[in-house]
Amino acid sequence: MRVSRRTFSKGFALAASGLAIGEKSTQLWAQIQGEHIQTTQAHPVPPIQDTETAAQKEERLGWFRQARFGMFIHWGLYAIPAGRWDGKEIPGIGEWIMNRASIPVADYKALAPQFNPTQFSAATIVGLAKSAGMKYIVITSKHHDGFAMFDSKADPFNIVQATPFKRDPLKEIAEECRKQDIRLGFYYSQDQDWTAPGGAAYKTGDHQPPTFHWDPAQNGSFSEYLHKKAIPQIKELLTNYGEYPAIVWFDTPTKDMTPELAGDIVKVLNQHPRLIWNNRLGGGYEGDTETPEQYIPARGYPGRDWESCMTMNDTWGFKQDDTNFKSTETLIRNLIDIASKGGNYLLNIGPMATGEVPAPEVERLQAVGKWLSVNGASIYATQPTLFGAEAGSFSPTEKDKEGKPKFIPAWQWRSTTKANEIYIHLFEWPNGSFHLDAVPRHVTGAYLLADEQQKPLKVTQSEKGLEVALPEQAPDPIASVLVLKTA
Repeated sequence: MRVSRRTFSKGFALAASGLAIGEKSTQLWAQIQGEHIQTTQAHPVPPIQDTETAAQKEERLGWFRQARFGMFIHWGLYAIPAGRWDGKEIPGIGEWIMNRASIPVADYKALAPQFNPTQFSAATIVGLAKSAGMKYIVITSKHHDGFAMFDSKADPFNIVQATPFKRDPLKEIAEECRKQDIRLGFYYSQDQDWTAPGGAAYKTGDHQPPTFHWDPAQNGSFSEYLHKKAIPQIKELLTNYGEYPAIVWFDTPTKDMTPELAGDIVKVLNQHPRLIWNNRLGGGYEGDTETPEQYIPARGYPGRDWESCMTMNDTWGFKQDDTNFKSTETLIRNLIDIASKGGNYLLNIGPMATGEVPAPEVERLQAVGKWLSVNGASIYATQPTLFGAEAGSFSPTEKDKEGKPKFIPAWQWRSTTKANEIYIHLFEWPNGSFHLDAVPRHVTGAYLLADEQQKPLKVTQSEKGLEVALPEQAPDPIASVLVLKTA
């Protein structure tokens, strides 16, 4: 099921509870999924993507294509109420509480003097990403609530000027990323801003068109907001952190982001020719990456770079009542499934108001890292499967909510490849041997990736296909990797 951070929380609550969502409810939580954002080929300001060669693009995106696994961090003022307002749990995702509860601007800004995350440690968070086997981090520099998690001279509503903490977490994380060899990207809500006059807002509840604002303090000129706050802050993010950010992660474009206004942002982005940015700027720009949210596309995006961003429970920002954490098995399977289709897995954590990462998230990331410490060669710098049918098939009868054939995944195995290896990720351990009807390469040998000695397994090739004899016990209870050496 697809559930977006932009999804209206009524729909989200239904989806999270496992209830069926009918046609009427679907209309309530209609969303802009990553692949549904409209793009055009004609741009008022041509981005670098329009003019670079394939070789130049490979040089710019090469590290991203090899990374396969990254950490998303949603952290901000919304971690203080943590999903509750006026003593009541607010339905939906934690970072949308201001919108969902229609909190007035002044009341929401009053949270800032309470924000003092003294337990925050950049070394601990970056170290957690490192131990999980993640190769990059993307952190919220400003979410839809308009609060900047960095030292901004462009607007005083930020963690350095408006809170007793008085520190720039992005600067500290950047320093740790350099030390620990992790790439760093910044999420920035360029369009929605619920505390800046003129900032856009998505419709929820009884918020009325055309602005969907709920407080007169939000009214103003979108263009003025963009040029006085958003673009100056984007410039700060692109110039104040050395070689970072490697990625700018935009979000939730609205009709206010015209091609001309988006072009003003692209002028800034073009000054940083190694930058990677996603398809959520708006204004018809497709950016570098597709961004499926809370789901894995059935066949990936052939010919496009992409990453699936997903929560570890049902919320992005910390929500104290959400304990529906995915199992380690699900997280590892997601990572393998995504890599087998040529994508990256951007997995979220939501630190608490103290700055600490919830223990269930730490435990799961460390477990994923333990699996990758043995099997990472089958994930990093790999290419998609040479097969395809193993992922599942489209139902001849069932339809999804868009009326298209529903994809029914299969969970026996997945595959990734390198120049001289085919990796087979076995979720179900075969009885005696693993069989393939056909292999598009010549197989010269096989072994289990968990076997440090790389003891050869018996391989039989005939007109009936390929058979690899396997030991009785699987090396790993979640996913064991069989390596086929090829020439």
